[in-house]
Amino acid sequence: MHKPERIFARDPEWAHLTRFATTSVPRPQLGVVSGRRRQGKTYLVEALAEQAGGLYFGATQAVEAESLGLFAAAVGRHLDLPAPPRFDGWDDAIRYVFALPDSAGPVVIDEFPYLSRMSPALPSILQREIDRAASSGRRTKLLLCGSALSVMGGLLSGTAPLRGRANLELVVKPFDHRLAAQYWQVDDPRLAVMLHSVVGGTPAYRRFVNDDGPSSVRRFDDWILRTVLSPASPLFREARYLLEEETEIRDSALYHSVLAAVANGNGTRGGVAGYVGRKATDIGHHLSVLEDSGLLRRDRDIFRSGRSYYRVAEPLVVFYQVVMRPQWGLLESDRAENVWAAARPRFASQVIGPHFEQLCREFAMTAPADLFGGLPGEIGAGVVADRSRRTQLEIDVVVLGPAEGGQRRKLLSLGEAKWGEVMNRRHVQRLERARDLLAEKFDTSETVLACYSGAGFADDLDPEVRKIGLAELYGAS
Repeated sequence: MHKPERIFARDPEWAHLTRFATTSVPRPQLGVVSGRRRQGKTYLVEALAEQAGGLYFGATQAVEAESLGLFAAAVGRHLDLPAPPRFDGWDDAIRYVFALPDSAGPVVIDEFPYLSRMSPALPSILQREIDRAASSGRRTKLLLCGSALSVMGGLLSGTAPLRGRANLELVVKPFDHRLAAQYWQVDDPRLAVMLHSVVGGTPAYRRFVNDDGPSSVRRFDDWILRTVLSPASPLFREARYLLEEETEIRDSALYHSVLAAVANGNGTRGGVAGYVGRKATDIGHHLSVLEDSGLLRRDRDIFRSGRSYYRVAEPLVVFYQVVMRPQWGLLESDRAENVWAAARPRFASQVIGPHFEQLCREFAMTAPADLFGGLPGEIGAGVVADRSRRTQLEIDVVVLGPAEGGQRRKLLSLGEAKWGEVMNRRHVQRLERARDLLAEKFDTSETVLACYSGAGFADDLDPEVRKIGLAELYGAS
């Protein structure tokens, strides 16, 4: 099956879906497709159902009786029945689905969390019918899709009814920074970083602004004012909707405060607790919910066992928390120019700066093996304690080799990332000091020191130091 032209990229995802739809093993197939909202999941599964001759049903927020009626109507249209079937409950509906002939094609249920929330027994019903179909040799193909990551992630975990039944578990992720630049048709890597720090790799956001992208760095401010900071733009309230759409979130005010704490640089649990005025034990549940929903991610400190820090996973949420939320009333009153002028320094230091560091870590993960002398086993950031000088060295990009039993782990690279600074010998000296301090714990004999910069490099950098600028960030494969 050929991927429709309207779907940009997504070749690996399409390959997985078509393999699922065309397999001919004599047993039922269950697929689970998840991902944050606005990533194009519906485009993919709708196209799959269309090309495979299957049934697509997009669930909505409705009570069980209405959902059953809508599902019956979709089944009737798909089978070209004179009247839709009548289902008294999901027991009837799912048995009907698993009794369909193979020629009916795969059955795709989109936004499955809407159904399971109103009908908690639905996963157990599916488990029963999958097991019955397996014993009878039926080849029913069922694809469940949803954006509520906390719900979708729990479908196949732990003691969940559907655990062990799935043949496909596909997560549709945002475009990486290179694909995002292509999608927005941005050739200038500096402009691409600035744009990505606001909208990330979410494809739907280009549609939100009617394909209106910034044409140059000089015109970036104008684009911000007429799109993200304009009350008439769908992007204006999108960050708020992302949180409110999560089914597990009730007290949205506290969740917004937690996100604000992390976006403003309070990455530890204690830092978040201090920012929101709660005890650390009181916000554990909120942090877990935000992690499960894909809005927060927790990264461990590579050099300090047991320590971790949180980062906001969605760039638009960071932009909202740093730039928009503190002056929401002024923005709603169409005073975006004043707000943006005052927020520009915070945007550079708290939005682009940390985002550039993350892009550099992602670059290191996909860089050619010869760049650092081997394939990475782990990429991250960490803090090195310099006890003799009573200070700490924060390392932005750490590349560790694979762990090998009985041997000290290779420290492939230490890197520092600066968005707005020309990097010079002083930055390298910090990396050299960190390498010396880490020599007791890691094999640093071949550690590559790397400088990542969005502003360029001074002439005093040694030739053996890897210099990775914006061109390399967007040019390497």
